[in-house]
Amino acid sequence: EDFLTLIFKAMMKDTLNSSHPVSSAVQSSEQIEEMFDTLSYIKGASLLLMLKHYLTKDVFQAGIEVYLHNHDYRTAQSDDLWDSMNEITNGTLDVKKMMKTWIAHKGFPLVTVVRKGKIISVQQEKFLYRVEPENWTSDASYLWHIPLTYITNKCNFTHCINAYLLDQKSGM
Repeated sequence: EDFLTLIFKAMMKDTLNSSHPVSSAVQSSEQIEEMFDTLSYIKGASLLLMLKHYLTKDVFQAGIEVYLHNHDYRTAQSDDLWDSMNEITNGTLDVKKMMKTWIAHKGFPLVTVVRKGKIISVQQEKFLYRVEPENWTSDASYLWHIPLTYITNKCNFTHCINAYLLDQKSGM
């Protein structure tokens, strides 16, 4: 419950146009200090939870083990974690490509689901709670690779979770 409260506080900050990506190039020590704030840590933790849920606990755990083994006693970059996850998924999912859309963009997407009979369509757009005119920039090009999971009425709710990766502005 406490973690959810932290996530929602971080999301509120991340909805502002003055937010920043989890990962970006820095030019000065001041920028480094700005990057390591609570937003970065909480959003980063949330993204790892999202990835764990999408990949499944066992696959995620195996990716972490590969990462720790490959980089023990050495420095690492964020791409190294994604590369380790890619090793485990054997090319069935480009984890690096997916996660780059989350760590390189500020903010998060709003996903709209529309049902027309048996047809379900989804679309994404950048969510902004409040536009700050002095900091506003167009984010029309933002595109996230959003892992969606769902169940249908043909499932027993424990063993039949379906997954879909929304990697375009809209899909079915």
